[in-house]
Amino acid sequence: MEKIRVLIADDHPFYREGVRAMLSVIPEIEIAGEAENGDEAIRQAAALQPDVILMDLKMPGINGVKATRQILQASPHIGVLILTMFEADESVFAAMRAGARGYLLKDVGQVDVVRAIIAVNRGEAIFSPAIAQRMIHYFAALRPAGFDFAFPELSEREREILQLIAQGHNNTTIADRLELRTKTVQNHVSNIFSKMQVADRAQAIVRAREAGLGLDHNREDQ
Repeated sequence: MEKIRVLIADDHPFYREGVRAMLSVIPEIEIAGEAENGDEAIRQAAALQPDVILMDLKMPGINGVKATRQILQASPHIGVLILTMFEADESVFAAMRAGARGYLLKDVGQVDVVRAIIAVNRGEAIFSPAIAQRMIHYFAALRPAGFDFAFPELSEREREILQLIAQGHNNTTIADRLELRTKTVQNHVSNIFSKMQVADRAQAIVRAREAGLGLDHNREDQ
């Protein structure tokens, strides 16, 4: 099994050192490099092509949101996981719109960070529980009257799968719920992303929840 190559982007050297020490003992993870600001994160991402970037939001020069957007424009296969102290709604949604696949607060433990890195590397979306709860409340408040008619380009089965994606379920769980093969679900998910013109699961979740889908559950598969 290939190791997940991680780039740590944070302007606090002691925090970077702590994250490096925390992850260096995980057999599945390899530290590809570090960056102390957004500009360096962009350069390092281009040079190192990591699988996952742990991205702080508030850094000198280009901030984490802008860095995320630029990195993903050049290398859309990289998974960006926001790891920050900031939990304001505008920070969360700016990061998700930039293409980040996950958002964790810095008070989470090693197990949560490792689990999030693995999930993001698989293309899944993951959020701290408090962030996930606030996302649900935020999108519920925006729920349009005609949300049942959102995404008319999707088939009934695709809408059913999108609803489960928006609730945070992974492909295996969706396959179990709908009594489908995992490969069949993967094919449906690819078609959904293509029709919605989104790059990954995180962007699909944001668009689906903005349309009112997936708001009746407040937990993600772990």
